[in-house]
Amino acid sequence: MSRRLTALTSLIVILLSYHAYRFPNRTPISTPSLTPPPNSTATNHIIRFLQYNNAHELRAYLERHVKCSGWKWVERPNPAASFPTDFALVAIEDRRREFLIGEFGKLELVKDVSFDLSYQRVVLSAHEESGAGAFVDGKKKRPGKIFTSMSFTERENSAPANASWRRSLMMQKSQVTSLFGADALWKKGYTGAKVKMAIFDTGIRANHPHFRNIKERTNWTNEDTLNDNLGHGTFVAGVIAGQDEECLGFAPDTEIYAFRVFTDAQVSYTSWFLDAFNYAIATKMDVLNLSIGGPDYLDLPFVEKVWEITANNIIMVSAIGNDGPLYGTLNNPADQSDVIGVGGIDYSDHIASFSSRGMSTWEIPHGYGRVKPDVVAYGREIMGSKISTGCKSLSGTSVASPVVAGIVCLLVSIIPESKRKEILNPGSMKQALVEGASKLSGPNMYEQGAGRVDLLESYEILKSYRPRASIFPSVLDYMDCPYSWPFCRQPLYAGAMPVIFNVTILNGMGVIGYVDGPPMWLPDSEAGNLLSIQFTYSDVIWPWTGYLALHMQIKEEGVHFSGEIEGNVTVNVYSPPGQGDNAPRKSTCILRLKLKVVPTPQRSQRVLWDQFHSIKYPPGYIPRDSLDVRNDILDWHGDHLHTNFHIMFNMLRDAGYFVETLGSPFTCFDAKRYGTLLLVDLEDEYFAEEIKKLKDDIMINGLGLVVFADWYNVDSMMKMKFFDDNTRSWWTPVTGGANVPALNDLLSPFGIAFGDKILNGDFVINGEQSRYASGTDVVKFPKGGYLHRFPFLDSSESGATQNVLLSGMSKADSPILGLVEVGEEGRIAVYGDSNCLDSSHMIQVDKIRHCTWMIINYLPEEQM
Repeated sequence: MSRRLTALTSLIVILLSYHAYRFPNRTPISTPSLTPPPNSTATNHIIRFLQYNNAHELRAYLERHVKCSGWKWVERPNPAASFPTDFALVAIEDRRREFLIGEFGKLELVKDVSFDLSYQRVVLSAHEESGAGAFVDGKKKRPGKIFTSMSFTERENSAPANASWRRSLMMQKSQVTSLFGADALWKKGYTGAKVKMAIFDTGIRANHPHFRNIKERTNWTNEDTLNDNLGHGTFVAGVIAGQDEECLGFAPDTEIYAFRVFTDAQVSYTSWFLDAFNYAIATKMDVLNLSIGGPDYLDLPFVEKVWEITANNIIMVSAIGNDGPLYGTLNNPADQSDVIGVGGIDYSDHIASFSSRGMSTWEIPHGYGRVKPDVVAYGREIMGSKISTGCKSLSGTSVASPVVAGIVCLLVSIIPESKRKEILNPGSMKQALVEGASKLSGPNMYEQGAGRVDLLESYEILKSYRPRASIFPSVLDYMDCPYSWPFCRQPLYAGAMPVIFNVTILNGMGVIGYVDGPPMWLPDSEAGNLLSIQFTYSDVIWPWTGYLALHMQIKEEGVHFSGEIEGNVTVNVYSPPGQGDNAPRKSTCILRLKLKVVPTPQRSQRVLWDQFHSIKYPPGYIPRDSLDVRNDILDWHGDHLHTNFHIMFNMLRDAGYFVETLGSPFTCFDAKRYGTLLLVDLEDEYFAEEIKKLKDDIMINGLGLVVFADWYNVDSMMKMKFFDDNTRSWWTPVTGGANVPALNDLLSPFGIAFGDKILNGDFVINGEQSRYASGTDVVKFPKGGYLHRFPFLDSSESGATQNVLLSGMSKADSPILGLVEVGEEGRIAVYGDSNCLDSSHMIQVDKIRHCTWMIINYLPEEQM
């Protein structure tokens, strides 16, 4: 038995929802039902135009070309109304939505039509590590952009009478201005003067005693007030520009422009943000802080307006999110490369548990995400201003963001006002921050980015700054662990799938730039010629940033090579001439590589991870795998080996396995190179050619297969549907936690099928207790084999899904009985514990209904 269990070279393992190690799964894409309820009326839609114009002219244009009924113009009486706009807000009757959207979309000047989404942001009073996630409760679920709840604790500036030393320590720690050396710049006369700071939040009260320079307060909501009745906007402003000695801000002379974009109920709309962003552009803001964000980077009106903000030379700073310690949870817009995304640390320079982790998930379908956050700053127990007077302490990345925004304002003020627009822009400011940051010793690059922001180092960089382009991160060092995780955990070797490293090009020379010729690999020594790099990159760098992805492989002649390879990747970038220039601006970017290479491992050590068939959030209503997660029902963590499955990656590496990523169909890899194919979080379907090839790879070529599955129950999915007020439509999960019908098609050549039960419970295996959350059962299996049995709770609605799952396959009266013969090549054995087996190691038939299975092991004949 032990010999068989160790034969991973040709292993078929089926594991059901092993959530104890955070192995969640998702589902395939489908379009939600757009059928409104009978009592629906009209829904606001955003019509974006290809150019700016006065609102009354846009209205006349629409009324002139779309004369049919069913829609009406919605007035927007806010400060942006006096400026040209690039969008209209119209109310469309639900019964005529499809037709009218089509009519508007046909117009020559119309770019697109989308829903005016509402955003919910919640200020928690619970402990900062409560993990509220993106939804307050199950009733707040909805697709589209959601601003995640800000997980911070509020602490008054007080302490017990017998602990005055604690108060003193708290005051010392909370003065982050001193920790970053802001007083050194104050002494030089730099205090943020003549810097226009836009704070997009909950507003601020007039004549607040903590602020010297509140220039303007604007209201973009449907409430008739400019005041902050929640306290968050005031606190953020205090961290940036407060002058009270107990809660000093970084740049007390900064000009504050308070944009009230959230109501007292903490609700906002896309149209409010678009108008407010347009006003920030029209009034030429210098810096903009947004201490909120959400997981959906596909809200194009919002995302593209952020691009426009930065393209107009407004430096945007945003919180990376409070969904840590989970990976792949970066919030938008902080995950955009043109935005300075800020994570949080505590006073011991440890990454705060609430701080979201990378990588960015935008590029995962095309290969690999980029490093984010950009920098981290203190975000735990920071002092800031209260609504009317006094100070308080808060924690969260929404606090770390204004720390960096305040630093940015201070740095802007060191450049003479007449030269600021020549030197400072979102590209050059990010260069100063990431190049000046102090790398922390413990966290990896997807936790800390460039490291803790360093005000004085960034100041030195900006003092002598000349416009240039650069790469972030500028070094990939396989010997630098843990910072270079996951790359430093696994060396390169010949014959492996390409290893992708995706970096950001920062262009301080201009809002637009171009890559001049293909990047080049320049090795330091002859050994470097064993490295082959294919490049994908941005032909056009806009706004201020682009990407460069390295697809690295060791050539076949390096199959026995062991050692290090070093060298530089160079990229030439140019931008149009700047003010006073006679020729284009040019710069050469350098990425330093220090790579570790080992001889190609033997087949039994190599595991291939299928990323190709994984579908990422948010194309539809894709539920979380574990139904125990009530406050965040969408699956949006990237589903990658280095995001929400990073623990699995580390475990496999610790066990001595080498894990490669498959970014293509099954027909594109050589099974004879690998011991095991790993399918985790199966959402997409498989072509007939893939199913046939996989069968041959397993039965003939000795490939092992590991599959992680989850629940699929139609009745339960129907109970999870809800009516979304944004889209005026019913949303139903497109599948359950896994695409079990696709799994059954994949496993049908082996006579195996999953059922529709949703099982939950605790179990012990190898002496370790784990949680089995929202897994499924087995309903069909060839005769023979052994089985693990655990008494789980069945929480599924009914068994009505069964006919769907089996897809024409006949049910088995006894799902698993004994040892299964598989042709002449080998056998499939299912191992079980004594509670489920009789003295002959056969399944006890009377207990079969209480048995779920966990491990199937296929063994070629020569290994028997």
